[in-house]
Amino acid sequence: MRHIILFLLVIVFVCLTQSAFAQTKPIDAKINKTYKVELTDGMVFIGKLLKLESDTIVMKTPIIQRIELTTNNIKSMTELDETLIKDGDYWFTNPHSTRYLFGPSAFNLKKGEGYYQNTMLALNSFNVGVTDNISIGGGLELISTVSSISSGEFEPILFITPKVSFEVTEDFHAGAGLYYVNTPSIDIGTRSGSGLAIAYGIGTYGSKDHNITGGLGWGYVQGQFEQKPILTVSGMTRLTQKTALVTENWFISNDNYYSVFSYGVRFFGDNLAVDLAFVNNTDIAEVFIIGFPWVSFVVRF
Repeated sequence: MRHIILFLLVIVFVCLTQSAFAQTKPIDAKINKTYKVELTDGMVFIGKLLKLESDTIVMKTPIIQRIELTTNNIKSMTELDETLIKDGDYWFTNPHSTRYLFGPSAFNLKKGEGYYQNTMLALNSFNVGVTDNISIGGGLELISTVSSISSGEFEPILFITPKVSFEVTEDFHAGAGLYYVNTPSIDIGTRSGSGLAIAYGIGTYGSKDHNITGGLGWGYVQGQFEQKPILTVSGMTRLTQKTALVTENWFISNDNYYSVFSYGVRFFGDNLAVDLAFVNNTDIAEVFIIGFPWVSFVVRF
């Protein structure tokens, strides 16, 4: 019995010690700066820090002139860019600025950032920032994977998408990269199973919320690069905190150039983006007047 009582006393002592420590844990923050404060119960406050003490902070939000919070109830406290606060709402950073519907922008993932993307339920990919200027991605096409397994073989269509990009000026970024797709069960001309690739260079003008990107890409087919480049022009503009317009347009050489264009809406949250768009050209329009539907979603991690 004495052992049980002693054990309970030890637990109470540890809990009281941890509680006391939590109440006095230091907060690294600056007065008159704007912060996003998340409490342990899930509540979130965004506002300017007015006062900082060892066990409490005082904030001013767009709705509440003065709110006092104890530090032991604070789960996280993040300083915000005040230019992203519009009409009292915090416009979180665009969670998917590195890519349009399919093609990339010259913005890059930061080191350690990444995302999973699913397009039309068939294309599944991951992209990760290796450094602030280099990212690597890859994935597989689900339909070919399932069909090859059902036929007794495993021959999925796989792809990799390395990219390097950097800031030239505050409003202009440049980059280059590669799309490579293996084609194990597709005949290309006289060769079967040849890989396809596009080596490209891109330039993006504007911010992560409002930008336009131009690019040149050279296709690699049957062991050699095409003579004429593929041209791309893409753009994005953020309308509200959670919506943006997106367009991506390709001009592909085949004796003469023919075009493929797209337009759609992107809905996003802090770490999520969903694209609802249409892909069109003169051939597609004969079947689908407004274009072929394009749906994808992205989850950042």
